[in-house]
Amino acid sequence: MHDYENSTERVLIKKACRGDTKAFSELYARIHVELYKFALYTLRHPQDAEDAVSEAVMSAYENIGRLRKAEAFRSWIFQILSNQCKKRFRTEQPADELKPDILEAERDYAQAHDVKAAFGALTEEERMIVAFSVFGGYQSGEIGNMMDMNPATVRSKKTRAFEKMRRVLE
Repeated sequence: MHDYENSTERVLIKKACRGDTKAFSELYARIHVELYKFALYTLRHPQDAEDAVSEAVMSAYENIGRLRKAEAFRSWIFQILSNQCKKRFRTEQPADELKPDILEAERDYAQAHDVKAAFGALTEEERMIVAFSVFGGYQSGEIGNMMDMNPATVRSKKTRAFEKMRRVLE
């Protein structure tokens, strides 16, 4: 019997690509909070975020055999989630505000510092860039690849977005 919890991400990805559902489940368990935070701060509504994550995970599960490089798993699944969020922007109007009970298990530092309001002042594209950077930990080049933008454009848009947030926070 394989010890999934102590396996490296690379081993789990290879097993998942061969159809191992337990390996995929463990991969999801390791990344689900990051995915949810990305979707939540992008879409600004808990139910929309949950739906987008669910759809992204189902799509990733169905298509993991197409993943070419194990090291690209995180950016690949975030790209799928990003596409789900974009699809929701086109079909639905997201809620104006984040609900106060978001991530009840964790202390909501954002609410204490009005970061939610600042994040809400950003455009859809700016929220995606900031969310990829902050929640996904991606660099400008990676974000550029995911959003079909030049890395220099991503950096300038991210700088302007952070400046916009700073002005709202002041």
